[in-house]
Formats: sequence, structure tokens, C-alpha cells
Amino acid sequence: MKVHSSIEHLPPFSKAVITIGTFDGVHTGHQRIIAQLKKEAQIINGETVIITFHPHPRKVVREGQSPVAILTTLNEKIALLEAKGIDHLVVVPFNEAFAEQSADAYIKDFLWAKFHPHTIIIGYDHRFGKERKGDYHLMEDYGSEFGFVVKEISAEVLNDITVSSTRIREALLAGDVTTANNNLGYDYFFEGTVVDGNKLGRTLGYPTANIQIEDSEKLVPGNGIYAVGIELVDSERSKVKSERINDRRETTDVRDEKPSMKSLTPYTSNFTRLPGMMSIGIRPTIGGTNRVIEVNIFDFAEDIYGQTLRVYLKKYLRPEVKFNSLDELKDALAKDKLDTLRALKGQI
Repeated sequence: MKVHSSIEHLPPFSKAVITIGTFDGVHTGHQRIIAQLKKEAQIINGETVIITFHPHPRKVVREGQSPVAILTTLNEKIALLEAKGIDHLVVVPFNEAFAEQSADAYIKDFLWAKFHPHTIIIGYDHRFGKERKGDYHLMEDYGSEFGFVVKEISAEVLNDITVSSTRIREALLAGDVTTANNNLGYDYFFEGTVVDGNKLGRTLGYPTANIQIEDSEKLVPGNGIYAVGIELVDSERSKVKSERINDRRETTDVRDEKPSMKSLTPYTSNFTRLPGMMSIGIRPTIGGTNRVIEVNIFDFAEDIYGQTLRVYLKKYLRPEVKFNSLDELKDALAKDKLDTLRALKGQI
């Protein structure tokens, strides 16, 4: 898959079959659209093109509201779409100027001028352009004028996308890993850098890696204890992450100014997936107040500070509990490990 981050330097597409959307999560609903896209392209021997936006449009057009909790970062979305066999992904920088263009300009100056599509696949309720005045019928009118075909995504699929996205977010926040993963079509995952912690786990016999997720908009599952699979991501990317962590000590604004276009591969990576258990919460037993993510990797003793871990959710085990003593906590961790090993048997 070729990833294009500038709409000013796009290649000439061959019989482009296009669809447009945020594709957050690339879940089972999205996968039905992708299947339709690939089928249409195969019929005419054309190229599949997905147009998506970064940052999420709601961050721009609904400024001041609560942040959008995203299921996939840009890099994760790229990896998931690449795994689906798409020919081209165009990441459109979404800003106020783009949002303010008229519906006519959106079609003539953006879609037609930049892509010269053979076919555009959109939902019957797709709205675009300033004040969302453009619709499916306007797209059809321009299709007749310029000579491209407009095909509809059914109401059933669109409803499935909306329901799935909402259901996945709600399930993850509630610790319902099974529902989330079933609707995603894969294990929900996130990445983070291993940072210093208070090393309490080590004294209890369960050393943990404290994970710091860099993208503040990435949805973090609800508090609790989870059975997880863990991958140690390659050292080159880990080195970059480590440098960013060090930079945080010297700056007040730690947001990445521009996301990397390097793709990940969440399904077929070359990394060994390791078994472990994860805790998300404030650690009430020791009087904690800050929310932290800790992972205990079984039978693992390497120094991985500054490196990047990718964590896959497999099963929710129990809620976070305030124990009366560290001995009670240690006993609970021993049971958690046994429960995790049972949950992960044959799954890693």
C-alpha cells in the first residue's frame, strides 16, 4: 500500500475506485466497505483508494468540545488498512480551510482535480463541504457531468459502522474485551514507552513495566486487571521514543508536531508476542492518585526502559481493588497470574 500525505503530489491513479471516511478502528463495519471497494476495483481492473483525514475532523469543526477518543492512531490505521490489501491511502491534512470549502469545490477542486475517479463509493447520508451542504445527490450530478460513477454504501452497513464504533468504545471503557474485539475483528491494542515507576511490583515478585501512551487521544481501556499479549517493538523505533521521553524533561509541550507515516503491522509482526497481565488504575492499595498502566511480562527480566511495548487486550480479569495490605495484594497477583495463564492458553 502506498501512503500519500500531501494532496499536492498525488500520482495519476489508474481507474481509481474511491471511498472516504475516518475509518477509526478499521473495524468489522469498515471492513465491509473495504470489501465492496476491492470488489468494484477488481471488476474494472482499477486501483483502490481510501481517503482519510488527520487530525480527526471533529477535532477541527467542533473545537472546544471534549477530545475525541480514537480507537486507532494514524500509524495504527495505516497498518490495519495495509493489512487489508488497499492500493493507496491518502491522508488529507484536515484544517479549517479544508472544512470551509464549498460542497461544489470539494467535488471539483478536490475529488475530481486530484483523483479523477472512475468510481466513488459513499453512503447515502454522506455530507460534505461547508456547513455540510453537499450530499449524495450533488455527487451524482457531478458524476454525470465529469463521467465518474457514484455507488451507494447501504444503510445497513452505515448503521453497522455507527453502532460498532459506539459499542467498541463503550465496551473498552467497561472492560468488555470480548465485545470490543469481536466488533473490531482483531485484538484491541495500543503502544507506549516504558518509563520509570515506583518499582513496587519488583518487591512483590511481579516486576512491571510502566507504560506511557504518547497520543493523548488514544482510547485507554477502563480500570482493572487484564490478560494481555505483549510485543517489544523494534529497537530503532524504541530509540526515537526514548529520545522523546528525555525531551519531555526540557519542554512543556510534548505533543508530536507531525505524526510519522511509518507503518506498523499489528497482525503479522516479526516480534514474539509474550504473555502477561496488565493493571490500569490508580493503585489504591498504596494510596495512589494518578492513573497508570503497568504490565507484568511473565518470565522476562530484560531492561527495557525507554523502549516501546505494544499491548494486545485478551481478557478482562477483575476490577481494581483496594487491599488491606501488601500481602493481600501479593496473593491477588498470584491468582491473577494463574487466571491470565488460563485465559491465554493457546491464544499467544
